[in-house]
Amino acid sequence: MDYMQESIKRLREAREAALQGGGADRIARLHERGKLTARERIDRLLDPGSFVEFGMMAGLMAKAPGDGVVTGQGAIDGRTVCVYSQDSTVLGGSVGYLHGMKLYRTVERALDMGVPLVGLNDSPGRRVEKVGEGGAPPIPENPKSGSAVLYPLTQASGVIPQISAVLGSCAGLAAYGPALTDFIFMVEGISQMFITGPRVIKSVTGEDVTFEDLGGARVHCEISGVSDFRMASEEECFRTIRKLLSFLPSNHLEEPPVLETGDSAERLDDILESIVPADGRKSYDMHRVIEVLADNGDFLEVKADFAPELIVGFARLNGRPVGFVANQPMVRSGALTVDSSDKQARFIRFCDAFSIPLVLLIDTPAYFPGVEQEHMGIIRHGAKVLYALCEAVVPRIAILMRKCYGGGNLGMGLVAALGTDFVFAWPIAELGTMGAEQSVELIYADEIKKAANPEEFRAQKVREFREKMASPIADASYGGRIEDVIEPRETRQRLIRALDLMRGKRRRGYPKRHGNMPL
Repeated sequence: MDYMQESIKRLREAREAALQGGGADRIARLHERGKLTARERIDRLLDPGSFVEFGMMAGLMAKAPGDGVVTGQGAIDGRTVCVYSQDSTVLGGSVGYLHGMKLYRTVERALDMGVPLVGLNDSPGRRVEKVGEGGAPPIPENPKSGSAVLYPLTQASGVIPQISAVLGSCAGLAAYGPALTDFIFMVEGISQMFITGPRVIKSVTGEDVTFEDLGGARVHCEISGVSDFRMASEEECFRTIRKLLSFLPSNHLEEPPVLETGDSAERLDDILESIVPADGRKSYDMHRVIEVLADNGDFLEVKADFAPELIVGFARLNGRPVGFVANQPMVRSGALTVDSSDKQARFIRFCDAFSIPLVLLIDTPAYFPGVEQEHMGIIRHGAKVLYALCEAVVPRIAILMRKCYGGGNLGMGLVAALGTDFVFAWPIAELGTMGAEQSVELIYADEIKKAANPEEFRAQKVREFREKMASPIADASYGGRIEDVIEPRETRQRLIRALDLMRGKRRRGYPKRHGNMPL
């Protein structure tokens, strides 16, 4: 055998060793726990045969294939993405020198090439190792390895979409990395995130807590709001990541992808009148409204389990992606809260960063009152929404469906001065500082008491107030905030036409380094 053939043989053996990761026994134990390997995850996420690996030989001489992470490029629905997948069968997937350097390079490449980054995370965090072992150099920290990966993740924010799937117990550095990205997916039963694990908590505070109760999918999707999607399986996770990317451009300089959906831009939806009760005290499911408006009823909700009094997510109108922000009357009557404000502000800023127009569906009694909300900082959190709305330059259309009072006018962008381009209202809509009944009680309290028939007098004044002060027709006739009053059935049609008009919208802000958002 000549030297060339011998070298090729050694290369093939090295590749095969790299493909085996931590070996058959560790892979089998992983499968027994219902988990996929790092490479199986990549295969299920990407288009078949599209994956090209970076740094396959890393760690082989130290018998740590890949140094615990598989990195490379591939395609999702034909579009290039960069991807990394941490391998828990090799050194537990911990982040050492080579591991961190591979992560850093992958993020850099995604940023340099303007393509989305998808991270499949399964790591206990930074590796504890002696200098000179496990490939570590005789220096404390390489500028492009380990925790330094947080730097390019931050630089990539708002430039390329960044998606993280947490597919194991991720602690410390392995939790902060995903937290810097745009969207986090977690899978029931296998995903956990925390800064300090149960053992450390037990030693310091004496509290006994399981991995799931500390940082499982339910905790971070319902309570903390750290995660955006809770999935039943890894397969569902990968399908949903692919769907999410279908709404997003590859980078901030591109327009979101347009698809032919086959749904008419001119259709009218009489069913909306039966979905939404005219009585503002009755609830309904806003999801049904969004599904009627969206192309083919297709809506991908973000943070569905967190602050459910507000709905955010992606859909298409005439094939073009839009971001919906909508009050949910079924939860707290659609009132705005500390948590919903965080959810709303972050979603608005993401859409604005990637040129995705916003549709606001408004039906709210305003901010949820109470000592707890005030002490939790509703002023500070609500200010995040105002900042996001005023900062956003993408086309934005508000539909006042039923009611909006007080601070809700600010928090839902109903005030045109906050930058909302069009405000349309349904004829049943009511707007003002407070509801008609409350306003009448405040203004006519003495007259009501003195009236011969107080109930009849009150009802008459409520009717007059609605027609002359709180009516959208009155507001539009006085040149107020309402651009036009529309029938519910016309909503989709008017949204699409307004978005077509504003497709080339451009607005420049004042030159500055950056603002100081009330975080």
